[in-house]
Amino acid sequence: MAVNEKKKTKKASACVKDARISLKSSKILCKEIRGKKVEKVKALLEDLVSEKRSLGGKHYTNTTKKFLEVLKSAEANARAKMMDESRLFVISAKADKGRTFVRPRSSMARRGQRAKMTHLEIILGER
Repeated sequence: MAVNEKKKTKKASACVKDARISLKSSKILCKEIRGKKVEKVKALLEDLVSEKRSLGGKHYTNTTKKFLEVLKSAEANARAKMMDESRLFVISAKADKGRTFVRPRSSMARRGQRAKMTHLEIILGER
C-alpha cells in the first residue's frame, strides 16, 4: 500500500434535523459515545433512559431517547450496506445548533419563548 492511499472503511450514517432537545446535553452525550462499540453505546443509552445509570448525576432522558432513535436508524443503514454488526463502532457523533423559532404567546406578550433545536448526526464504521 502506498503512502498516499488510505484504507477505505465502510460507513453508515443517520441524522436528524431540528430535534427539540438541548444542545448542551446533546454535546455531553456525543462526547460520551464517540469511539465506542455500538453494543456498549446502546446499553449506556438504554440505562440512561431507565435511570439505572447517570452522567454527572443527570439522566438526560429526552436527549437519550432521540439519540437511541438515530442510533437504531444508523444501525439499520449499516445492515442495508452489508456491514458486520458485531464490529460496528461510533466513528463520529456530533450535535450542532439548529434553527431557533419563537413559540407564540398571547397578543399582549409581544415576544414568545425561544424553542431549542439541535441537529444530530451519528456515523458508524467497522473495525
